[in-house]
Parts: sequence; structure tokens; C-alpha cells
Amino acid sequence: MEAVFLQLLNGLDKGGAYALIALGLTLIFGTLGVVNFAHGATFMIGSFCAVTLQKLLTLSMKIRDESVTFFEAYKEVPYLEVWFGDTGKALIDWTVPLAILLAIPIMLAFGYIMERGLIQRFYKRTHAEQILVTFGLAIVLQELVKAYFGANPIPTPAPDIVSGSAHVGAWFGMSDAIVYPWWRLIYFVFAAVIIGAVFAFLNLTTFGMVVRAGMADRETVGLIGIDIDKKFTIVFALAAVVTGLAGVMYTPVLPPDYHIGMDFLVLSFVVVVVGGMGSLRGAVAAGFLLGILQSFASMTEIKSILPGIDQIIIYLVAVVILLVRPRGLMGREGVMED
Repeated sequence: MEAVFLQLLNGLDKGGAYALIALGLTLIFGTLGVVNFAHGATFMIGSFCAVTLQKLLTLSMKIRDESVTFFEAYKEVPYLEVWFGDTGKALIDWTVPLAILLAIPIMLAFGYIMERGLIQRFYKRTHAEQILVTFGLAIVLQELVKAYFGANPIPTPAPDIVSGSAHVGAWFGMSDAIVYPWWRLIYFVFAAVIIGAVFAFLNLTTFGMVVRAGMADRETVGLIGIDIDKKFTIVFALAAVVTGLAGVMYTPVLPPDYHIGMDFLVLSFVVVVVGGMGSLRGAVAAGFLLGILQSFASMTEIKSILPGIDQIIIYLVAVVILLVRPRGLMGREGVMED
């Protein structure tokens, strides 16, 4: 029972990441009809916003090491620590949460420039052409990150106060020995808040209602005098922010490298297809469903019976669902159906 409970938590943690990325991807497909293979790159850029801020905050200077008395010795101390003492240390410690403030404007700008500078030129092109150009952009961005940051993963720790584990078993009347990393719990809560904010924005604001109407019938919305293209550009930028923030907060869980975006891209497309192309609720539901299934498939007891099942379970589920229901779990009738 304890093992099942922990795997469920692992699944919710993974599912939160899958759902956030798939939500951003579905917003783009649902509004613009564009198959964006550069979407994983936005997750990577978000991750490296945290890495970049960490590098900036830890810029160091050499000062005399007073603990060494036999000869002159020097040590590297961050400028922030020299200038601001404990406050500087705290800023460095809270790099990942602070990176959210850096990532939001960067991801907004990246999404806006990408849509205006590239994507809008492929609205009326075939999906194959959209895939080729966005996949090419993803490779370019990936190689730029590799050239600047190197090929190795870069650890970006969570704040010390949440670097340990929580006794989650005691919260549910189970054994005190059941513990789970605090940051993974925080990530799940963060994902739930962002998902809730996106749905609230689309359902409770005038802007969101216009966007949803445009997703359902773009031509009619345009005929009543609304510039739906500008609104869709904003949605594209917001989708980039959602995915970028998912990347920022995931850095303590998985140290980012130049290939992290491509790794999540494949999974996010599977999630979107399983949930239903263009269905926001489907993307979220499928993200958590596949995250939980992948987590349970990684249990030793399961892998001893079906070796390697944890590596293919997501794709097996996708095949089964698409054979039975080609539109996906919550896809609109006629989408991906003959």
C-alpha cells in the first residue's frame, strides 16, 4: 500500500509537468491550428532562465580566506554575499522561485516574436510544412543552448527550506516512514494553480470568452469586428509562458540540459493526441493519466513481469485509445476521424 501511494504521488508530479506542456501546446493548436514542434524548446528556455539567473546571482570575486593562517589563501565568494551578507545568500538560495520573475517577460517576448515572425506565415500551409519549420527552429534553439551552456546537465537546487522530504504518510493516517520530496509536492501544487488560472482566464474573462469563441468559429468572430488574430497572438505568448514556467519549476527535479525540450516534446504530443487534439480538458486529464500510468509501470514488481514496460506504457496506451477512439479521450467529433 505504501509503495502504491508513493507511485501515485510520483504520477501526479510527472502528470503535472505533462499537463502543463500539453496545455500550452493545445492552446496553440486549438487557436491557430498550428502543429508546433518547437513547443518543447519553450520548456527548455524556461529551464535555462533558472540556470541563467543562478549564474548571474553566483558571480563571484576572490577574497582572502581568513580561516587559513599559514599562508595567503583566497576563496570565491558571490558578489551578492559580499555586498548584502545574509540577504545575498537568501537571494541565491531562492534562485528558482525568483527565476519566475525573469521567465515571464522572456517567454512572453519569445512567444510573441515567434508567432509574429514565423508562425503566422504558415497558417495556411500544410501540417507537414508546419512540423518541418518548427522542428527546425527547435533544433536551432537546442544547438544554441548547447553551444553556450554545454552538453552536460546543470544542477539548479531548490531553496534549502524545501530541499528535504515531507512526512506525507502522517498526513493521511499512514506510516510516518512514508516521505516525499517537498519540491515535488510544491511542483504539483504549482501545476494545479497554473492550470486553474488558465481555465479561469478562458472561462471567466471577456478576453478568454472571445478566444474560445474564435477557437470554435474563427470566421464568425472576425465578421463581427473583433481582431481575433491579435488575440490569438497573445494566446500564443501566454502558452509559451505556461510552458516556460513549467520548465523553470522543474529544474530542481531534473537538471536541465540542451536536449530536455526535445525529450518532453514527444511526450507532450502523445498526451495531446490521447486527450484529444484541441481539447484543453483532455490535455490536462491525459497528462495526469499518463503520468500516473508511467509511474506505476516503473514499479519493480511490474518491471519484473514486463521488462521495459515503463519506457513504452505511454505509447501503448496511445495506440489503444486511438484505435478505439481516434479523436482522443475528449476530442471534438470529426477531429482525426474520417
